[in-house]
This record gives sequence, C-alpha cells and structure tokens, in this order.
Amino acid sequence: MFRWYQNAVKCYVYLSDVSTKKRKASDSFTECTWEPAFRSSKWFTRGWTLQELLAPNPDSLEFFSQERDRLGDKGSLEQQIHEITGIPLSALRGTPLSHFNIEDRLIWAGTRQTAREEDRAYSMLGICNIYMPLIYGEGEKNAFRRLRKELGFDNDLLHSLPYAIEAPFNSANRQDEPICLPNTRVSLLQEICDWANGQDERCIFWLNGLAGTGKSTIARTIAKRYCEKDRLGASFFFSRGGGDVSHAGKFFTSIAVQLANNMPSLRHYICDAISNRKDIASQSFRDQWSQLILFPLSKLGSGSSPSSYVLVIDALDECDKDEHIRMILQLLAEARTLKTARLRVLLTSRPEIPIRHGFYQIPDTEHQDFVLHNVPLTIINHDISLFLEYNLGIIRHEWSLGADWPGEVVLRHLVLYACGLFIWAATTCRFIREGKQFARKRLDTILKGSSGAITAPEKHLNEIYRTVLEHSISSEFLDEEKEEVYHMLKHRLGSIVVLLSPLSTSSLSRLLYLPREDINRTFEDLHAILDIPKDPTHPLRLHHPSFRDFLLNKDRCGDFWVDEKEIHQILATGCIRLMSQTLKKDICEIHAPGSQTSQVESIWIEKCLPPEVQYACLYWIQHLQRSGSQVHNGEEVHRFLQAHLLHWLEALGWMGKTTEGIEAILSLEDYVLVKGSPNLHAFIYDAKRFALYNRSVIEQVPLQLYCSALVFAPENSLVRKKFKGCIPDWIQLKSKIQVHWNAALQTLEGHNDFVTSVAFSHDGKQLVSGSWDRTIRLWDTATGAPLQTLEGHTDSITSVAFLPNDKQLVSGSSDKITLEGHTNLFNSVPFSHDGKLLPLLRVSNHWVVEDNTNILWLPPDYRETCSVTWNRSLVIGHSFGRISFFCFEKGAKLVV
Repeated sequence: MFRWYQNAVKCYVYLSDVSTKKRKASDSFTECTWEPAFRSSKWFTRGWTLQELLAPNPDSLEFFSQERDRLGDKGSLEQQIHEITGIPLSALRGTPLSHFNIEDRLIWAGTRQTAREEDRAYSMLGICNIYMPLIYGEGEKNAFRRLRKELGFDNDLLHSLPYAIEAPFNSANRQDEPICLPNTRVSLLQEICDWANGQDERCIFWLNGLAGTGKSTIARTIAKRYCEKDRLGASFFFSRGGGDVSHAGKFFTSIAVQLANNMPSLRHYICDAISNRKDIASQSFRDQWSQLILFPLSKLGSGSSPSSYVLVIDALDECDKDEHIRMILQLLAEARTLKTARLRVLLTSRPEIPIRHGFYQIPDTEHQDFVLHNVPLTIINHDISLFLEYNLGIIRHEWSLGADWPGEVVLRHLVLYACGLFIWAATTCRFIREGKQFARKRLDTILKGSSGAITAPEKHLNEIYRTVLEHSISSEFLDEEKEEVYHMLKHRLGSIVVLLSPLSTSSLSRLLYLPREDINRTFEDLHAILDIPKDPTHPLRLHHPSFRDFLLNKDRCGDFWVDEKEIHQILATGCIRLMSQTLKKDICEIHAPGSQTSQVESIWIEKCLPPEVQYACLYWIQHLQRSGSQVHNGEEVHRFLQAHLLHWLEALGWMGKTTEGIEAILSLEDYVLVKGSPNLHAFIYDAKRFALYNRSVIEQVPLQLYCSALVFAPENSLVRKKFKGCIPDWIQLKSKIQVHWNAALQTLEGHNDFVTSVAFSHDGKQLVSGSWDRTIRLWDTATGAPLQTLEGHTDSITSVAFLPNDKQLVSGSSDKITLEGHTNLFNSVPFSHDGKLLPLLRVSNHWVVEDNTNILWLPPDYRETCSVTWNRSLVIGHSFGRISFFCFEKGAKLVV
C-alpha cells in the first residue's frame, strides 16, 4: 500500500470529524472554524494513516471536511500537520525516508492506534521499506520483535547495558521454584491484584514478613500472572551471595532491558536513552532510573494499552548495601509522577531497619503495606495444610505408601509444627521425599524431633534444619569420625552460604582443593536444604536464605555453627592459590598483541577462564577483607601481587570486569595498613595508579598490559620495575618516559606548541621536527640532545624532511614558504632511505601498526600529531611539544 500511495497521482483524505460549518453562539453568521477540529481529528491517531500521510507528494494529498469542502493539501497544511504529529517538515515535503533513521520513523508512529494490535507494527513496514509476512494472532509484542529483527536491530544498544541474567522470576535458574498452589493465599493475592489494577497513587505495595513466611512464592505467583497478561514490566529477585543479584550494580539496567523487551512501545525510547548517553551504565543510580526508566515511561502516550505495568522486586533486604536499599526505595517512589503510563511496584522484604526507614521517607498515601506474619494463623494454617497435603500426596503416590498415609492426625501435627512458616513445610517435604523408600522413617524422625508445644516460629525452623543435618551423619560412625564429619560439613556448607556468587560442585572442589566426590558425598543427604542440580557444572544454591541465617548464628544451630570470618579466610586462601596456579600471560592463547576483547568469542574466554577462576579473580579481595585478618609484607597477598598482578588484570580484561578489579584494588589499599606493611601498601598504591592509567587498555586490549602499559609506565613505578621482563623482546628501544606518576612527560623537550611533523635523516642518526611554534629543531637520536633550532617561518610549520644527501632540510608551512613544486598546505613529506614512501611501521587510530597488524597501543598522553619511521625505528610527535622515540625488532610480534 505504501508504494501504491507513492505512485498515486492524487490521494484524498475525507475527515468525517472535521466540519467547515460551525456556528458560534454569539454570532449571527456562519464562520469557518475547522482548524481546532482538524488538529484533534482521529485520522492523525490511526496507525495505517501514517503511510497515507508520508507516501504521497506534498501537492498530491488533499484533505476534505465532512461537507466535502477542500481544506488544503499536505503542502499548504504542513505546519499544522507538523505540530499535530511531530513529523519533521522535511519529511512532509518529500525528503526520502531513507534520510531519516529507523528509530525516528518508529517514533513518528508514537501512540497511534489500530483495530488489530499487530497492525501497530505492520503499518510501519512500508515506511521502513521492508517486507515481512503478516501473522495476525501473534500479538503486538511478537510483531514488533519481528519488525526490529527485519530492520537489522541486533539489540546492540540493549546488549551494551550490564544485565543480571538471574534476576527475572522466570530465569533458567529459578524454573523449579514454586508458585502458590490453587486455593492458597487467595485473599492476599486478590488484594495485590486489586492494588495493581487500581487507579490511586499508591504506586508501591510492600509485602513484608519474617523469614520463611512465603514472600518469594507470592512474588513469583504475581509475576507469573501479570506476565501471562503481558503486563509484567520487569522483575528482579535479589539473593544474598547470588553474584549479580546480591547488589544493586545491575538493578536499574536489568529493569530497563526487561522493560524494553516486554513493552515494545517503550523499546525505542530506552534505546534512544542509551544512544544519547553511551556511558549511562557508569552513571549514578538516579541518572540510570531517570534516563532509562522514568523518562521513557513518561513518553508513552495516553492511548497506550494496557495503562499500567507491574514491577516485581523480591527480597530487597538481601541487597548488600543499606544506602543502595534506601536509594532504590526513594527512586521507585517517583513512579507516582507518571501520568500517561503507570508503574505499580510490588516489593517484598523482611522488615529490616534500612527498608523501614526508607518507607518512613515516603508518604503513607503513596504505598500500601501488608505484614505477612500478621495474617491470622487460621488462614496460614489452612494454606500450609493444603501445601503439605499436596506434596505428601506426591510422595505417597511415588512410593506406594498407602491411601491413609500420613493421615489427618499427622497432618494436623505437621501444620502446628510449621508454626506459620512455609519454609518449614517445604523443607520437611523435601527431607521426607529424599528419603525415598525410607520416607515413613523420615516422617517419624520429624514427629519425634519437633517440640510438642507451640513455640516461636524460628525455633521450629531450627529444629527441622538440625534434623536434616543430623540425619546426614551416620549413627554408626565412631565419636572421632563424627567429629571429623561435623568439621567437614561445617567447612563445606559454610563455604556455600558465604560464597559471594553461586558455584557448582565442580568449581567448588577446585576452589577448596577437595575431590569432587568428597563434596558430592557430603551433600548427598542434604537435598532438603540445598538445590543440587544433576549437572555438576550447574551452581549449587540454598533453597532458602533462612538456612544461611541459621548456620551463622551460634545460638540457633549449636554444634553446626559456622565461623563466618574463618570461612572467608579459607575462601580467600583458596582464591589466591587457584589464581597463582592458573593465571599466566596470554591465558587465552591469543598471541597477537593487538587482539581486542570484542574479537574473542566468550565461549573461548570461559574455557580458558572457567567459573571458579573467574570467581577467584572477582572476589578474593572481598573474602580477604571479610575475614578480618591482616596482611603483611612478604606474605601470601604480597607474593601473589608481585608475581601475578598483570596476569590478574589481564584476566579481568578478558572477563569484562576491569571496573570491578580497580574497585577491589582501591578497597585493598584502604584495608592494608601503611605502618604495618609499608612495602605492600606502596606496591598496592602503584598497582592502583598503573590500573587506573591503563584502564582502557585492560578493557579493550588486555595483552597490551605487557607492551604499552609497561612501556609507558613511569621509570620508578614499582609495577614497571617488577614486570619489565614481561616486555616483548621485539620492543628493543623504549622512549624516555616520566620518572614518577603524575610528573610531566619529558621526552625531546623543546617545542612549545603542537609538533606537526617529524622526519629521520637517511642514516637514522638525526631527527628533525616542525611545530606550530614556527620553529624547526634538529635532534641527536642517540642522546635526545638538541642540535640546532631553525627560525624564519612566519606561520605554523606543517611539514619537514631531509633531502637525500642528509645535508639539507626542507619544510612546508601555512605561509607557503615550502618545498619546491608545492604551493598548498600539507602535513608531511617523509622519505625513507631507499626512496619508498610507505614505511613498514606507521601510526593509525592510536596504534603502532606493522604491515597492517596492530602491535602497540598508544595511551592518551602518547597520541600522535605526526609520526615518521626509519628502518625499525619510529618517532611520534605530540601536542605541547613532546617527541617520543621507539625501536622495534624485526619478526613476528607475539605475546608469549
């Protein structure tokens, strides 16, 4: 249809809602007052009419009123149409649509409505000059997804945002986590849905409750319901020790990515925000919230459907920093300011102090609270009874335990023992089920071990956890053997609950230096409290964070108590030992010094840097700090840094975690005492300066750590001194560089303005340079000593060179006093000793290049304004009058 409109001689638009005959009550005559009606005509809000507006030539599209009076054509009405639609005048005047980017064209569609939801996407096909089959029934979301795929949008912008893959409620690692059973939590779920569908200003629903009361299950249930209705904007399930979901670092960017994927009409606004601020992921949380979420939502028109979306945030109390929790609450409350689109935030947490204080800052009229542990016990017991009946029924069927098992009396006892905690009921069912043919015996163990009287919920939870742990230790062991098993159990379980990101049994065995079979045996009877996948490469997880609280509290778990600081020390030692044995120069076996991280497949990086090694690289310093132990000169940490600092930074570069590495160095610097360990502290300080200065090198071209980063480090840098042997042999002569960090660079000093041209003599013994300071300087290449300064030009010098006899110089300048035969300004006239104009070495895009191969990256302070080569030598001129001199060995350039 779009091409048909383009080729049409005339197109007529009949506006049935625009009249040219409207009588004003105060007038006795008829006056044409059609323009307000024209501006509000529904024709401009329909999806398909956009191509009718854009395709025809300006004078071939004419508008008529309901009386069939001609109102004008697209050309004469262009200003009004521009103001109504926001379409640029140039597009209305016939400028080819190919001159406008795709995102702009999608924005023109704005909030236009169509009878069929898929037509919002299909109506853009001609405007975007693409073809794809129409599949009515696929829904708007899928139609837009196919449209953007056809347009070649490969999600590069969204992929540039840091994303926590385990955050959504339906991520792969959460696929086995339960939702509420039918006929349970009925009134509460209805209350949340009524709030989510409501129209008031209470944009946050805070569901708070004690550990084990079922908050996460309710959150998953709501997320699933609204996902099925295409009204789930995003979900983020925090988890202490869960890596990316244990902190707020990727919270807002992950929400933005999900919103873009779940709300097609919002996608281009979020992409625009990323495009406009490429560094948005490194900006403040407030900027991320405003630019990536709040502002795009505010751009949605009032006609958007549905009118509200739900955001589900679970276990906010498990976010690692109190100040981040308060900031998240403060920013989420701003969702109330949205007018044309509403965001309803379901938030669950324990009633911890940071969250309570955060809500104190939000007016009561802007949030609704529900205290889960205040629900009448009769209602909770009813739901727990249904839960137990359902799960024990599955066990009864699996092991043919008889129709009367476990019986109504036992069921009532179990409900009482649960004391309102769903996690108790869930743990009990898992414990019984894992007993398989001994399921009856395990049920009896629970009934005998639980207190007869109704006590605090936490006490019952302690009892079921202790029952599970004690059952994993054979009663046939001798006392000494039991002690050893206790120690192993505490050590290995403690490692799992203290880990800062989940690991598999395979990775954990390498980190703890234990056979995988030993770890498997230890956890064999602990499926009731651990989610142990069949694949040993998949991470282990706790079924519930309350088990972590139990193990780390001596008063609650007794003999099973885990000393958190001791475990952190064990993990820190394991990380350092693993890195020392694994990390090496060019760990990914790339060899080429110019290889960029973007050129290496992630699957290869993961093979060379398996999960346990990446974990060690990311978290060894955090474990060290949390252990509370002091580090000293010459000890393990000092030895590791002096041997493997560059290897560690290289690994972080390949992992895309340079920022995290620098943050770790900064925290280590604060942790190590200057007085107690002056040598170690000095080395860490120098490592900080080294890493900060070479941040872009580490991020983009990690192997340049052994080339550019060392070559350009100050002479007195401790890192340079320690690792100078890592500089490849093919870099034979290095430029003179600064002595200390922060000192001005001192190399062939003399010019006081931009160095615009440099050239070697044909024997390589002398160097000539020209500058904007209107002088020509002659240098001794062996010593860097200035030999002569030539003056005479009245304007900036743009080119210098030696004549073949090396006894005369020629120069070019903006004053046109130049080399014979040249009358225009030019930038360089380099000669090589054999008369060829193309040297083997050159500088291009901030790289030293040899035969089209990048070999040495130039940091910002060494960027060239001009360069010249002679034989295997390279001279680079810089701004502010500096000149750098290099010499490279002939042959293959590899990092080995």
